[in-house]
Amino acid sequence: MKNIKALLVMALIFSIGNVFAKDHQVKMLNGSAPNIFVFEPAVVKVMKGDTVTWTGDAMHNSASIKEMLPKGAKPWVGKLTKKAGEESISVKFDIDGVYGYNCTPHAMFGMVGLVVVGDPNSNLKDAKAAAIKLEKKFAAGKGRFTKYLSEVK
Repeated sequence: MKNIKALLVMALIFSIGNVFAKDHQVKMLNGSAPNIFVFEPAVVKVMKGDTVTWTGDAMHNSASIKEMLPKGAKPWVGKLTKKAGEESISVKFDIDGVYGYNCTPHAMFGMVGLVVVGDPNSNLKDAKAAAIKLEKKFAAGKGRFTKYLSEVK
């Protein structure tokens, strides 16, 4: 009987945590300057258990950047969108830290963003170092990662 009560309490606690989880939306845009090849918002701050869903204009996706993931985090790659409002991918975040990502076909134009989960300090220093190296390869949008990382506290 005690085991059944313990299981019920655990199930209740687990379900309450899911009730408070949020789904954050990020738009993948290609508009007029300065909104050429950008994610809106560029920096998303979420809690563990929250989900981020990327929706876009045509020909965008969301793909994690290996060098900018917290230890133990799983990488992701979304599909290319074909029309406005189409979803690329939804990702649930369960590990604290800074997650850098880009749009694969437009990474060279600096189409990048950040998801900050809980406490960013687990990999913030490494993410900043990786951003500096990556920005050197951008044909446009140089300084975006540096700017976005300056918003992370």
